[in-house]
Amino acid sequence: MSKSYIDLHCHPALKPFGKSFKYQPPKQNNLDSGRKNSIWHYSPPNYLEKHVNLLLTLTKFTQTDLTALAKTNCNIVVISLYPFEKHFLKDKMLGFKFIPDLLVNLAAGVSQKRIDNLRNHSSYFQDLNDEYNYYMQLNNMAQIVDDITFTYRLVSNYSEIQTNIETSTDKRRIISLVPTIEGAHAFETGMDKDKDTADEATVLQHIEMVKNWEHKPFFITLAHHFYNEICGHARSISIGLIKKEQNRGLNTDVTELGFKVIDKLLDNSENKRILIDVKHMSTASRKTYYNLLETKYASENIPIIVSHGAVNGKRSIEEWNNSDSDLSDNFSDIDINLYDSELVRIAKSKGIFGLQLDERRVGSKKAIRSSRTYWPSKKRRYKNKSQLIWNQLQHMAEILDKHNLFCWETMAIGSDFDGIVNPIKGLWTAENIEDIKPYLIEKAENYLQSNASKLQPQNQISATEIIDRLLFINADEFLKRNFI
Repeated sequence: MSKSYIDLHCHPALKPFGKSFKYQPPKQNNLDSGRKNSIWHYSPPNYLEKHVNLLLTLTKFTQTDLTALAKTNCNIVVISLYPFEKHFLKDKMLGFKFIPDLLVNLAAGVSQKRIDNLRNHSSYFQDLNDEYNYYMQLNNMAQIVDDITFTYRLVSNYSEIQTNIETSTDKRRIISLVPTIEGAHAFETGMDKDKDTADEATVLQHIEMVKNWEHKPFFITLAHHFYNEICGHARSISIGLIKKEQNRGLNTDVTELGFKVIDKLLDNSENKRILIDVKHMSTASRKTYYNLLETKYASENIPIIVSHGAVNGKRSIEEWNNSDSDLSDNFSDIDINLYDSELVRIAKSKGIFGLQLDERRVGSKKAIRSSRTYWPSKKRRYKNKSQLIWNQLQHMAEILDKHNLFCWETMAIGSDFDGIVNPIKGLWTAENIEDIKPYLIEKAENYLQSNASKLQPQNQISATEIIDRLLFINADEFLKRNFI
């Protein structure tokens, strides 16, 4: 069976779960793929939706619905459960309550009923469980896609993934879903934008409950968009009307509660460790976490995970204004993106770096302008847009090569599809990953022709293997080592 790409971070349920609140009873995952509250609902972008995205960066179409993933022959998908944060919904904007509702609905593609639910509910933990249960409703239930019977199965370890692959056939295929969580606010923190409300005993109890799920999360993104009383977050919102809502806790360090949460998550009693993803953490909290790994957890070989990120081309958190790369002008110089010294840490820990397919993250304004196409040529678009991805991969490879590391085994794909993203133009959905692959191989071939001899001997591999590693091999090997 052919191998497709592995996505380390995407949100197949975010839109259909959000739509489910329009129906009675709510929160139901419909087996009828024609219904918008079905995780199988297939809604690729039409001509108008593509142009709305080009003009307004809005992504109303689905990108990783299970039908799209089936059409790409995906075997493994790392799904992210996300209790939608209430603080996107200011009471009023410009004097009107409906404006924040409209903005969130346009950006996330959910429903007004879901927006109403977000305003009124008082438990992120309940929201987390509701989304988990939404997936469980159709777990291992058959769906016909292009005359092939598909099922998805939530999995608890790599052995189950291997069994699903081995028992799949040309006419009956199984997609393995690896659960993760985005944002430790899921454990009931950060409910009030202006003051601390978390109860330590409750938070730790909720972590224990999640560790005892039938399908325990593989990892958790510790921070997210707003302060969660656990650690500081990095700036991630640029919309002026919402941006200041992020200010509380911005760029702060790990809290007293945060240290206890980290210890609870990393406790490997009964093989129930939940790994930590550093995406969205502030630079201060990232530094503290790295120090914990090098001291308290030095003997445990815990890998560093960036589930959906990008490089910023700068030397280090301390030397944030210095660069050692000719490519640095092509990257978005923001501290939610990762510094070169962090790339080395990730590689040395045998960690993984999922490249986020969000144009705002992977490229500088200059690079994005250079990648634009002004004529309706799919070939030209893929040729130009693949450069944004290749720049990221080349930069990481050159940094790791200088440190005598195998430089092609750390980066994978962590698209953030169906999150609130502005996709790289042309990479609208999961189905377009295969389309851009030959252009990435061409970029790798061109690079190797001029630079292979400058690389360490172990890094002089073929262009095809480089891109196969990016799309599949690295994530597969990481799961095999750590999802146990």
